[in-house]
Order: sequence, then structure tokens, then C-alpha cells
Amino acid sequence: MTPYAVLLTVGAYIAVLFAVAWRSGRRADNAGFFSGNRRTPWYMAALAMIGAAMSGVTFISVPGSVVTDGFSYMQMVLGFTVGQAVIAFVLIPLFYRLRVVSLYQYLDDRFGVASHRTGAWFFFVSKMLGAALRVYVVCAVMQLLVFDRLGLPFWLNTAATMLLVWLYTQRGGVKTLIWTDTLKTLCLVAGIVLSIVFIMRALDFDLPRTAEAVAASPYSRMFFFDDGASPRYFWKMFAAGIFLLVAMTGLDQDMMQRNLSCRSPRDAKVNILVTAVCQAAVIFLFLVLGVLLYIYMDRNGIAVPERSDEVFARVAVQSGLPLAVGVLFVVGLISSTYSAAGSALTALTTSFTVDVIDGPQRFGERRLTRVRRGVHAGMAALMGGVILLFGYFADDSVINLVYKVASYTYGPILGMFLFGMLTRRQVRDRWVPLAALAAPVLSALMQHFTAARYGYHIGFELLIYNALFTMAGMLLLVKPKTE
Repeated sequence: MTPYAVLLTVGAYIAVLFAVAWRSGRRADNAGFFSGNRRTPWYMAALAMIGAAMSGVTFISVPGSVVTDGFSYMQMVLGFTVGQAVIAFVLIPLFYRLRVVSLYQYLDDRFGVASHRTGAWFFFVSKMLGAALRVYVVCAVMQLLVFDRLGLPFWLNTAATMLLVWLYTQRGGVKTLIWTDTLKTLCLVAGIVLSIVFIMRALDFDLPRTAEAVAASPYSRMFFFDDGASPRYFWKMFAAGIFLLVAMTGLDQDMMQRNLSCRSPRDAKVNILVTAVCQAAVIFLFLVLGVLLYIYMDRNGIAVPERSDEVFARVAVQSGLPLAVGVLFVVGLISSTYSAAGSALTALTTSFTVDVIDGPQRFGERRLTRVRRGVHAGMAALMGGVILLFGYFADDSVINLVYKVASYTYGPILGMFLFGMLTRRQVRDRWVPLAALAAPVLSALMQHFTAARYGYHIGFELLIYNALFTMAGMLLLVKPKTE
């Protein structure tokens, strides 16, 4: 697949994307940008959520990760399913009852302004780093497929990507994202299913032979119960999946904006539960594709790339498969990238405008629109800068980097919400930022100490320890009942 064919495919998808964004966001006001006017049908929100949970990181990193991690990711996905139930039956009723625009308004109501701002700033750091990582991996692939072959620099690749993302989200916000995420879901699922079909044909496999080959592969081992010190140990990944899902979806302004755009709490619950089942099925298909990719490379004598994140791209575009596979790969990759980056920009804009500068309370509708658009442009520029930094320093599988970042930055948010919901005690609000900042530091020290002293490697469950440290810090800040 030539660079020009890739660019033509990208251009065709972007044309469709902008048409959908223009049609859905042409009459959006500030309420439409922030919450979709709370008129989204549950089935539209569910379709959007399936795509929203599958970023370019999923598309690139999950298939390639089977060579080192097998199907162990499914252990975490089982935890995700439990986490979805927690969101549906605990968080959704709470947020609808409070009628929040930003989730972190709950912390203001429960503890005070300092806690509110702390939650918002930790979300800001979490989402900015996580979204930049997701976009970075796609920019890296586009650099490999197009920009390097045309002699163009990485910064131009990043600037073009963020400019297009800013343009299609700058008017409609959540109201636009529901429709563009639905388009992304359809492209993503079609891309993964058809890619599997084309590779099966290239391998001369039917369905029974495919199932047999995947089951026989050493890369398809799913459950790991034998080594409690391993990061892949079942109970560690299962528990981490529950808390990661609650933190990264239920307490994430980006993901919950879609759920809170539903017409009622019941619709939002149905959306969450349907999403849980579909998400597990789609991730399983990504892992199956990963095994087939390695079987195909082995059979055809294709050298395995040093970076597992490049496996899908290399096979889809440069290995002799039909052009349709390359087109499907590019469409799936681009659709997931633009949707993930667009939703992150919308959420960051919402949280910064509502939580940090208190825009809806300080400004009228007209000025709020100008402020919101300025914040939106600033967030796009900042995310582009962070992507460039990752271009120089990222050296791990990006799916692992995303969860490492989340373990440190979402932990304090999870701890504050848990303390608020599990206790009725008030805390000295002005000292809460100190407890939240201390928790990731203590978690990092504990992770290093347990590995060096006992050979016990803390994996994704670091988020749980991080949240517990935050709750312990807040416990020290509890006000005496006489105050």
C-alpha cells in the first residue's frame, strides 16, 4: 500500500467524519457541547461507548501484545465487566441525582472547593497524558506508513492530526461525539472482523481450523494462576480491571459525558451493561487477530518487528495481503484516533471550563461560548506538544504505558470518590491536595521496594494501592465531630 493510497483512504474517512460532525453539531449550544442536552437514546450511547473504549491503542497494541502477554488481557476484561456493573448501579444514580455537568462537582458538594479542584487537576493530567499516548501511537504508525516515506517530519504529522481533530470537535462537543463515535464503532468492528476474514483466507483456514490454530498457539493462554508475584497473575489483573474500569470510565469526564447525555438513569444503565458485553467480545477478537498475525508472519517468513505495536501495521500494509486489508487497517486506525482525541479534547475543555475557571457561574452564554472555544484550542495545542514529547521518550508497549499512567494519576481521584461514598466524615478540605499528591509518590516507592526486597512485582493493581493511600491521607484529615 503506497503512501498516497494511505493518504487517499485517510482523506475519504475524514470527509465522512466532517460531514457527520457538521450535521450533528450545527445547532449545538453550550449545553449541547457539555452534555448533549441529555437527549441521547441509550442504543446510540451504547454504540458510541463501544467505540469510545477502543482507541488506536487497542487497535495497535492489543494484537501485538499477545507475543508477550498471551490472552492475559482477558483477565482484566473480566474485571472490567464487574466495574461496569458498579458504574451502572452506583455511580449513574448518584450523578443523575446531582445533575452534574462535570463529575468533579461531586467533590465540591462533599468536601469543598480544594477537593473539587484537586480531582479536576488530576483528571486533567490523567486525560492529557492518556489521550496523548493514544494519539501518539497512531501518529507513529502514520509516520512509518506515510510521512517517513515522503520525507516529512514527525512534528508535521502531529500538527496535522491535532488541527483536524480540533476542527471537527470545536463546535458540537458531546452532541457531535455521540454520532462520530458511532461511526467509529462501525468502522472499528467491521475492520477487525474483515481483517480476520482476509487473513484466514490467506492462511487457507476455515472457522474450525482457525479456532484450532488459535487454541493450539502458545500465545492464546488466558489464565495465569501459578505465580502470585507475576504482573499477569489472575486475581491481580481481575481486581485491577474492576478498579481501572471504575476509575477510567466511571470517574472519567470523557467517558461519562456520553453516559450522562442519556435521557434517564435507566437508559444510562442499559447503555453501560450492553457496552460491557460488547466490549469483551471486541477485545477477544483483537486478541484472536493477534495470534493470526503471528501465524501469518511465521508461515511467510516475515521478520517480527522489534516493537510489538508495529505488528498489525506491518502485516496489513506491507506483507502482500490484499489491498482491502490495508484499507481496513487505516480506516480502523484513523477512526479510533480521531474519535479518542476528539472526545478527550471535549472532556478536557468541559472540565477546565466548569471546574477550574468556573465558567458557567462567572460568564453569560455568549462570553462562555468564547471562553470555551479558546480553552478548546489551547487544549489541542497542549496535546500536540505532549505527543511530540512521547515521540522522543516512549519506549514501551503503549497499552502498558496507558495503564501505568492511569495507575498513578487516576488513583487519587478514585480514593477521593471512595472516601466520599463510603464514609460520612468531613475533612480539612484545604489539605486534601497534599494527600492526593503524596499517594502516587508512596505508591511508586512501595512498587520499587516490593520488587527489590521481595521480588513481588506490582502491576496494574497499583491503582488500588494508590487509592488506598489517598483514603488513608484523607482519614488523617478528618475533622473532629465538634468542629
